[in-house]
Amino acid sequence: MSWVSMCAVLLMLGIGRSSAQDVDDVEWTTWFNVDHPGGRGDYEQLDAIRFYYRARVCAAPLAMEARTTDWIPAASTGQKVHVDPAIGFWCVNDEQPAGRNCSNYAVRFLCPKDKSASVKGGWGPWSEWSDCPAQCGQVAVQKRSRTCNAKSHQRGQQCNGPTEEGRMCQGPECPGCDLQCTMGRVNAECDACMCEDHTLLGSVRSTGGLPAPGAAILRSGPQPKLLTVSDHNGHFRIPGVCPDGNSSLTVQLANHAPHDFIVPLSAERTSVLHVKLERAKKPYVVKNPEPKARREGQTTAFCCKVSGAPEPTDFQWFHNGSLLDRSVLHYDSTLVLRNLRMSQAGEYYCRASGAAGAVKSKPATLTIIGQEEASCDPKPESHLIRLPHDCYQNQTDSLYYDVGRCPLATCVGQLDNGIRCKDSVSYCCGVAKMEERQIRCQGYQLPTMVVTECGCKKCVETKAIVRGRAVAADTGEPMRFGHIFMNGVRVSRTGYKGTFSIQVPQGTERLVLTFVDNMQKFVNTTKVLPFNSKGGAVYHEIKLLRKKAPITLRSTDSNTLELGEVSGKDPMASIEVPPNSFFRENGEVYVGNVQASVTFLDPRDVSTAAAAQSDLNFVGSDGDTLPLRTYGMFSVDFRDEEAGESLNAGEVKVKLDASQVTMPEHLNNMMLWSLNPDTGLWEEEGHLKMETKHRGKREERTFLIGNMEIRERRLFNLDVPENRRCYVKVRVFRSERFMPSEQVEGVVTTLINMEPTPGYSSNPRAWGRFDSVVTGPNGACLPAFCDDQRADAYTAYVMANLGGEELEAVASSPKLNPNSIGVPQPYLGKLNYKRTDHDDERVKKTAFSINLAKPSPNAAEEANGPIYSFENLKECEEAPFNAPHFRFFRVEGDRYDYNTVPFNEDDPMSWTADYLSWWPKPMEYRACYIKVRINSPHEINVRSRNMGGTHPHTVGQLYGIRDTRSIRDMDQSTVSAVCLEFKCSGMLYDQSRVDRTLVKVIPQGSCKRDSVMPMLQEYLVNHLPLAVNNDTNEFTMLAPLDPLGHNYGIYTVTDQDPRTAKEIALGRCFDGTSDGTSRVMKSNEGVALTFTCGDREVTRTSVFQQLQSAQAGQRGASAVVTSGRQPQGQRGNRRQRGGATGNTRGNRRRSTRNPVRNARA
Repeated sequence: MSWVSMCAVLLMLGIGRSSAQDVDDVEWTTWFNVDHPGGRGDYEQLDAIRFYYRARVCAAPLAMEARTTDWIPAASTGQKVHVDPAIGFWCVNDEQPAGRNCSNYAVRFLCPKDKSASVKGGWGPWSEWSDCPAQCGQVAVQKRSRTCNAKSHQRGQQCNGPTEEGRMCQGPECPGCDLQCTMGRVNAECDACMCEDHTLLGSVRSTGGLPAPGAAILRSGPQPKLLTVSDHNGHFRIPGVCPDGNSSLTVQLANHAPHDFIVPLSAERTSVLHVKLERAKKPYVVKNPEPKARREGQTTAFCCKVSGAPEPTDFQWFHNGSLLDRSVLHYDSTLVLRNLRMSQAGEYYCRASGAAGAVKSKPATLTIIGQEEASCDPKPESHLIRLPHDCYQNQTDSLYYDVGRCPLATCVGQLDNGIRCKDSVSYCCGVAKMEERQIRCQGYQLPTMVVTECGCKKCVETKAIVRGRAVAADTGEPMRFGHIFMNGVRVSRTGYKGTFSIQVPQGTERLVLTFVDNMQKFVNTTKVLPFNSKGGAVYHEIKLLRKKAPITLRSTDSNTLELGEVSGKDPMASIEVPPNSFFRENGEVYVGNVQASVTFLDPRDVSTAAAAQSDLNFVGSDGDTLPLRTYGMFSVDFRDEEAGESLNAGEVKVKLDASQVTMPEHLNNMMLWSLNPDTGLWEEEGHLKMETKHRGKREERTFLIGNMEIRERRLFNLDVPENRRCYVKVRVFRSERFMPSEQVEGVVTTLINMEPTPGYSSNPRAWGRFDSVVTGPNGACLPAFCDDQRADAYTAYVMANLGGEELEAVASSPKLNPNSIGVPQPYLGKLNYKRTDHDDERVKKTAFSINLAKPSPNAAEEANGPIYSFENLKECEEAPFNAPHFRFFRVEGDRYDYNTVPFNEDDPMSWTADYLSWWPKPMEYRACYIKVRINSPHEINVRSRNMGGTHPHTVGQLYGIRDTRSIRDMDQSTVSAVCLEFKCSGMLYDQSRVDRTLVKVIPQGSCKRDSVMPMLQEYLVNHLPLAVNNDTNEFTMLAPLDPLGHNYGIYTVTDQDPRTAKEIALGRCFDGTSDGTSRVMKSNEGVALTFTCGDREVTRTSVFQQLQSAQAGQRGASAVVTSGRQPQGQRGNRRQRGGATGNTRGNRRRSTRNPVRNARA
């Protein structure tokens, strides 16, 4: 029987034979498959089926049906088959078209129903047919089943036949294809247009122009479809893509951002495209959520702005470490909390994740206050200020007076109903009421303002500034006129002396700057610079590594570059560059000589720590920012010898000498990292694996080896993640008076983690990590590596720097004083505290070393600092003043500042709107100095007394006092000079009228005014009113309004930070020029006033002797006979330039108050 007539036969046998019978009297058997299409074909013969299944097929089948095991009817296969109900079914391989064999078939038969099956206790009725599971345009099987009701021993007789059967069913009709093609035709899937006569050719280049093998090219859409993969040269070929200007394709490659492109419109049969991929950008928090203060029942919002390529697709929000329910709060990158409850107070942070990784934001604190609760505690905190030397207070038995201050906290003010990421107005706890008090001094009364009540006020707007110098790490040579980049954009340049000053943009969370030397002397250096988010300037000394002199390589040869800078020791690592591995920026293979400069920062030399790039952090897979421990950084620069064009390198091999890895557990975790100059974070390039190499016949060395490509990033790191982490608490003070009011903010504290020494074979001068933190109102918490098994496993050096000045640590010899150091015994002994001059007095006193012993949970004395475990950062940051901590202090300069309205220059937010404020306008600080020459064998203390001169609200009232001791000329023993600060004239805080400050310059002792700079005298005469100058022991003037210069002996500088303004003005005054700077007093240059002072009267004491006498417990104004000369060595700690502000006020965010004054100074 021919296969063409097979369908007709089935119908004839199936319907013709059964027409004489009722349809209810026949039924189909189950499907049978007793043969497979191997050998000659597939044979499903009736005799064989009966042999295996006995009575399951009737004696004379009425019809039969065949299908493949894939449920395709035999008539739809296109194969030649034979069918006969009396014989069976067969398909012969030789009868099929060339190259094709028979499918695997199953058959079933149509038989009359067995009447005995309907007897009582036999089969039950068939169930309904199941729903057809076929999709549109497809065929599937629906099933039904029945159960046997016979008893178990009768089932073989009464229940003959299958318990389940199936039948073919057709799915619903597919909707029509709406896709219309302007070129070509619609493909079978109806998802794209096809142009069979067009071929797309292309190439894919990775970052840096290197070939990108294995890149996937997909058709873009909701369900991208893989079309092809690039070959070993990065080339690809795709036939059938239409060049209609609408076909969109996507290129994907590991560690690169996906790239979408459209095939351009073309009439050619072939199109050629070149695709260059960019490195994938890991998620990076651009804006962290901001802390908020709300009342119960109000609404607030937290926002988390995260960048990345590809961009993050999922955001999660956490409250006190617990994941918030998205289905309830419906959040994305913004979290809105309505009808706030007290239980919702706490810390909130977000976690953003996507194809490129995950990152967590910093936590923001939500403070919730009850409806009737005071937003700020109205009772001021205690705050002591130091008084002038002649204002000793018998009541308190000290030179201190409590003026109070308001707490450093945000509060709930008058907010609108808008839901914003950042409140339109910020509110802080500030001064609500103040009162004036008179302090008794020797021969006069000193007015001061005391805080009596606090309230919620608008915060003072401030600006943050970073400034400093960029110099060579080896010689201190400045990087002149170098470029400074932030986020790839040039924001500033260094000056001739390497100086720079940058205002931190509003909303900056992490300040990442890259210093680029256009003279090519120094390695491009990326630094993460801490800054004071509350405002003010922070000084940073940027140490730069000098570029190594280039060597010449042949691109066609194999080249090895050794990495190691310590003489007498083997290299730490090496870079092996295979032949023909250099590429131009356009991806072409470079052939020729290469100028290679590789600069290695060797951690075995502790002097290189300050030149370390970035802050040695990376973001882990879960989004946490984690530390790295370095085994060396290297910067590479490959250039075309002739044209100087920068070159990239393909896969190179990096080998790290395993003997240099001092901690065995680091061997399996060593990785290669590259620095992202935009974020300042290190990103993984690859792992290093162990490999043993033979050198000679006997010497065997083990290396850690990894592969990497040198593309657009040129700074790399050999690091391991380290999880043994702690924090070290440090506070900085203005002097050796270790009191809360004497703390200094804005100091850059630095910790260098040293290589573990005891118990490990290592170089004791090697370092592993470098961290800096700026002190705030409660000190600083420095991250460090620590160990809980051995107290001396890790050690560290700690130092502090303020405005380029290294501050002094507390002494550890000849006797260890725990009360001065700030850490009690026995914990102090365990930490092995030593100042750097402990063993050699000639060494500077500006750092200390400690063991980083992780606090033991079983030792009560170790629970409260100064070292805190990593999870207790909040406890470290909020530790009370009496908790253990380490200390630095300034060597107190011979100067003293007193302001009637207290102000902390470390905290610009402490400014108060008051007519008697020394600085009348926040964020515009004007510093004024007058240079005074003293003809005397002694160094003389000089005071400036500053009062209101012409303003009706301040006339005759005291602004403040400045005391400064003169500095002896290095070449003339009978001459000294002093740069004395005075309050500048100008607008007061209300900006409505100027006041010319009445300044009195008063040398202490028996002095006579010799001369006044003629140009200054002429200016004062020509700018009336003219102050009365009848007393020749002093000088009085109404301070000039104009910014005069060195020709007048007046030095004026305006800056956004008070310390910066004073530092620059002092430098010019010392130098005696209007644009220079000096740290050595030049007594004959740019002098405004000259006094001659003779020997002091016996009945009069010097300012500082009175101070010493008062501190020693003497009361009153008793006379002390002083010698004419100072004992040798008494001023050994004294600097050429004056120190920081002697006593400033730490109060912040003050409000306007009644300016009326009745007292006179």
